[in-house]
This record gives sequence, C-alpha cells and structure tokens, in this order.
Amino acid sequence: MGRLTVTNVSRTFGKKGSASTKALDNVSLEIKNEEFVCFIGPSGCGKTTLLRIIAGLDLPTSGEILLDGIQITVPDPKRGMVFQEYSLFPWRTVIDNVAFGPQMQGIKKKESLKIAEKYLELVGLEQFKNSFPYELSGGMRQRVAIARALATEPQVLLMDEPFGALDAQTRNTLQYELLEIWGKKNVTIMFVTHSMDEAVFLADRIVVMSARPGKIRDIINVDLPRPRDRTAPESNELRNHVLKLLAEERDK
Repeated sequence: MGRLTVTNVSRTFGKKGSASTKALDNVSLEIKNEEFVCFIGPSGCGKTTLLRIIAGLDLPTSGEILLDGIQITVPDPKRGMVFQEYSLFPWRTVIDNVAFGPQMQGIKKKESLKIAEKYLELVGLEQFKNSFPYELSGGMRQRVAIARALATEPQVLLMDEPFGALDAQTRNTLQYELLEIWGKKNVTIMFVTHSMDEAVFLADRIVVMSARPGKIRDIINVDLPRPRDRTAPESNELRNHVLKLLAEERDK
C-alpha cells in the first residue's frame, strides 16, 4: 500500500511573538497507491516543507497527513527520502551506505549486505559496491542514494529535486532509470522539481503550487502514454500550460 491523504495542512515558521513565515496554507490532497506525482512551484512555496512533513522530519502547524489511514508524526522506513544533496556517509563504502537502513531496522549485517547488493544491482552499480562516494560521479552517487532509500522497502518514496544538480544528459538518463525502478518496485513517488520538462515526462499528475504561502494552484492529469516523447506536441502543450501557471504566480 502507499495511499497518502493530506488534509488542511499548514506550516508556519517562527517563534510566538516574533515575525513568522507561513510556508504552507491549508493544503489538501489525495495520492493513490503507486502513483507518481510531481510538485512544481515558485521557490519558497513549501514543496520541500510538505515532503519533510510527509517524511516525519517536521510537523504541521495544523492539519494532518495519513498513510493508509495512519497519521504520520515521526520518521518511518515506510517512507524513504532522497535529497537534492547526495547525503551519503563519506566514510562508508557504497554497499555499506545502502545497507545502513536495513541495519537500523535490526536486520543482521550479513542479510543487510545481501539486501544492499540487490538494490545496487537494481540501479546498475553492483560493480562499485566497494567504492567510496568520493570515487563516484554525481549521477552514480544519486543512484546510491536511491538504492539506499529503497533498501528499507518503503511504500512511499519522497524525492526532493534529486536530479537538480546534475547535467542535462545525466538527468535525462536517471529519469528513464527512475521510471524503470518505479515500474519494478510498485512504490508511490512524490517528486519535487523546478523543471517543467521533468514533471511532464515523469508524472501521472502534476501538482502546481502557488507562491508563498504555498497552496495548491492546480492539479494536472498527465494522460500521455509511456514511454513518453519529450518532443511530442501534447508534451509541449502541457509544458506551456504549466509555464503559464507559474508565470502567473511569479507576476502576482
């Protein structure tokens, strides 16, 4: 399972009696099991804040989020997160980085390493299992981060601009690979991006956020067959629609 229900979620930062910033304002959304949803919006509109709340790394000021009917209040292996920065342990080898999550779940080291090998094979890095992060390219390090997030067998994979720091060619390659992984693992994915092309290429639905305080401006169904043609007229039409919505938010 992996059905998320976001109900009237708001998040305000700042201590009582001092200046405060409202990052999210009354956000409500339902995400179906195994759905791929992209979030796009102006900088500072609360996209990352929403992912952190879903991950259990932060709490809403008001409202609630349920995963399969259970309220989220703390981190849990059912929700894996991939950050824009690679966030790997530099002193651990690749396989030890991926095995970290299972070990934290109480799985013995030998079995954790077997699990890690399986997920390194899934992302095509099994031959680099004994390397250290500094020996890998940026794209390879992000593959390791994805393998580490998947190694705990999450129901939901939260991805905060995971390809934002990569060159265009590597980014496109990892988008294809992520879709292959999604198809094999049947996981729900919530993916934050600033790229309209990326959102149209990846998503079942695109959630367009307003400028701060973040609200849901629009939800766009991407009814294009997979694998998608980035240059198809239908893709261009969707990109232009998203671009128009974002331009309207920018000009407010």
